[in-house]
Amino acid sequence: MNWTAATVSALFGTRRAFAAVVLVLCPALAFAEGIEGRVTIARARDYRDAVIYLAKVPGKTFTPPAAVINVDQRNLAFQPHVIAVFAGTRVAFPNSDEVRHNVFSPTKADHFDLGSYPLGSSRSRTFDTPGIIMLLCNVHAEMSAYVIVTETPYFAVSDKDGHFLIPNVPPGQYEVIAWHERAKSVRATVTVSAGPPVPLNFELGK
Repeated sequence: MNWTAATVSALFGTRRAFAAVVLVLCPALAFAEGIEGRVTIARARDYRDAVIYLAKVPGKTFTPPAAVINVDQRNLAFQPHVIAVFAGTRVAFPNSDEVRHNVFSPTKADHFDLGSYPLGSSRSRTFDTPGIIMLLCNVHAEMSAYVIVTETPYFAVSDKDGHFLIPNVPPGQYEVIAWHERAKSVRATVTVSAGPPVPLNFELGK
């Protein structure tokens, strides 16, 4: 059976009813460890593009993903404006505009310049150095973006309402960092247990 929203509605009435059935029949599928919450940012129009991520976990190593992440250059803007990646991830920067672009970073810890290239071209870079990497365009001063390079694969970017979910975090105690380009980062310590996601909220820029 194809489990579309219409199918769920026809069989169970609402998605909430469907979730209740899953909880009764297979509780292991209903809950998954993780961290879930909301970020608010003082004086911000909305709460999108905050990055919430786990700090380095001592004694733990992780393998970078093979998949390449895309940050498009369209309508004279980086899209998306903010991404988070695990160290070792390769990011491609395709040019979808009818003008040339030149992606570079002035960030001291990871300075680079991909050079100028036209519509339909793409250049990429592997981000190995953890930290906050600013992206600019040498041709268009109004263009900017950020790549947050993390030391674990556990992170999330908030939506416009500030909501976020970091899924599949193994049980344990962690330091969690919330970052936004217009506010000072905030840290918190949480303990994740087997079961539903741990609630965690952040207030930035107070």
